Amino acid sequence: MRPLSEDELRASFVNATDRELAELELPLEYLLVEWERVDALAWRDRRAARRGYLVTFIDDDPVGIVLRAADPPASRFRAGMCNLCHTQQPANQVTMFSARRAGAAGRNGDTVGTYLCSDLSCQENVRLHAPLAPAEVRGGRHSSTRIDGLARRTRAFVAGVIGG
Repeated sequence: MRPLSEDELRASFVNATDRELAELELPLEYLLVEWERVDALAWRDRRAARRGYLVTFIDDDPVGIVLRAADPPASRFRAGMCNLCHTQQPANQVTMFSARRAGAAGRNGDTVGTYLCSDLSCQENVRLHAPLAPAEVRGGRHSSTRIDGLARRTRAFVAGVIGG
C-alpha cells in the first residue's frame, strides 16, 4: 500500500456521511504505519466505540468504508473466525461489522456485513507466525498465502460495499 495523507484518507470514504467525515479521527498508529507491509489500513474510532474504518486500494485508488460494529457476543467460550484474515479466536474477539452501501442503495438503508476481528487487526494477524509443533518444518509460503488471501478478501468486501 502506498502512503496516504490525511486528506487522501478522508477523500477515499465512499459510504461516509458528512458528519462521519467531520468526526473521523486517525488512529494514533497512523504516523507509524509501515505502508509497504500492509494492504489495508483499519482502525476503531476511539470516541465512537461501535464505529470502525477500513481503507484499501482498488484499481490503484484508495477506497475507504465506514463500519459499524454489532454488540459483541456475551460468551467467550465459543470460537469465531474473521472472514477477512481467517483467524479463529474466542467469539468475543470477533464481531459482526456492517457497512452502508455507497450511493443511493446506502441512503435507502442497504448494508453489507461480515465477521471481522473486533480490533480490526487483520493486517497484523496474518503476519504472526503460529508456533511450530514438535518436529514441524514449515516453508515461508504459508505467511504469503495468508497475506494474499487477506488482501483479496478485503478488496472483495470493499467492492461489495461500493456495489462492484
